[in-house]
Amino acid sequence: MVQFPAGFQWGISTSAHQYEGGNVHNQWHEWEARGRIRSGDKCGAACNWWTHAEEDLDRAHQLGLNALRVSLEWSRLEPKPGKWDKHAIRRYREILKAIRSRGMRVFTSLHHFTHPTWFEYKGAFTSNEGPRHFDLFTERVITEFGDLCTDWVTFNEPNVYAAFGYLFGEFPPGRVNDLQAGMAALIGVHRAHALAYDTIHRLQPDAGVGIAINYVVFRAATHGLSDRMLARVYDAAFNRSTLSFLKTGSMPGTMSVLAGRVPEVVGKIDFVGLNIYNRLHVRWPKGTDRTGGIFVPPDVPQGDHGIELPYGEAFPDAVIPAVEAYAQLKKPIYILENGVPDRTDRIRPWVIVKTLENVGKLLERGFDIRGYFHWSLVDNFEWNEGWRLRFGLFEVDPRTQKRSPRLSARLYRDIISQNSISDSALEHFGKAPAARV
Repeated sequence: MVQFPAGFQWGISTSAHQYEGGNVHNQWHEWEARGRIRSGDKCGAACNWWTHAEEDLDRAHQLGLNALRVSLEWSRLEPKPGKWDKHAIRRYREILKAIRSRGMRVFTSLHHFTHPTWFEYKGAFTSNEGPRHFDLFTERVITEFGDLCTDWVTFNEPNVYAAFGYLFGEFPPGRVNDLQAGMAALIGVHRAHALAYDTIHRLQPDAGVGIAINYVVFRAATHGLSDRMLARVYDAAFNRSTLSFLKTGSMPGTMSVLAGRVPEVVGKIDFVGLNIYNRLHVRWPKGTDRTGGIFVPPDVPQGDHGIELPYGEAFPDAVIPAVEAYAQLKKPIYILENGVPDRTDRIRPWVIVKTLENVGKLLERGFDIRGYFHWSLVDNFEWNEGWRLRFGLFEVDPRTQKRSPRLSARLYRDIISQNSISDSALEHFGKAPAARV
């Protein structure tokens, strides 16, 4: 049996654009209108949370959750510069109150990949003015909702936002190999975080302010020097950029020369959020390789396959190096996202049990891990992959909005109710399923 401490936060994570539906004033809606969603799906009503969130909040309550992470859609609240939507403010207050009334602690993200199109047109976080605009948004949010939430995640995955938007072309604005813009975006996000951190604490001294970092294990394909060096470069640039900014105000190693410094962000963190999913394999690219040498072997545990590429190796052991790395900040750690795309629920139970078994081992070693949040409650609109990747504890039919619980929902409910993983669950779900054929 794996026992968790009293008061451990058991949650799920969501995001506004993927759940609410009807977001038409952000850069992702424009991206979709340009035909950039690979699956051809439309976000549409998404999970219909803007009008019916309370029904899923009841499901979350029935699982026994004591925490839930949401995000606030900036483009709903401020669709035009300085023009605030009173209806959106009122609806978000209803949702936050509904979460709290069901006995769940609210963790609120201010930026989960989306922002208003007007902000995008101004250069977003690559612009010198970008952090100031975000700080003004933060100030208004704390003024409007500070009585309902004291746990704030300024940014979700700055590393993914910069890399996928400016290097890989997978997210808006869709630039490819624009290293200068990617570095500018990363710098701008951390400057914005520093400003927001100060603003939140000025208005709400007892607040907890963190960032959610996506942590991926990069494994060298061979023992060759080139493969090992490339894996180390990916690890430093992707996994440790925010860590380095918070410790030293700059990117790791020689990358600091390219990126410049953000001294004002050093130490401005109250808790660390880690989003942990997979392992990617790395070999030195040759010829026409467009993936930068990153690949997923076919014989490793995997969930659903993406439209063009595999999502990644499901790797519950990733939580160990992620926690070990970010524990350097000496702040409480929350696993704010963990899961696997798996419409048949073939591999998700193993991912949950094995990841939490590893969390238990880390707790025994003395690491200050305060909670685990599964991604996600219900199937949601998964960015460029549309409805192709299914992450929910509950299955969703996007046409009818019907929900059906998967086995993993019951498994997670049992773990929460016992505040532990039973020996039978460890025995039944503790071994990796066979690789998908």
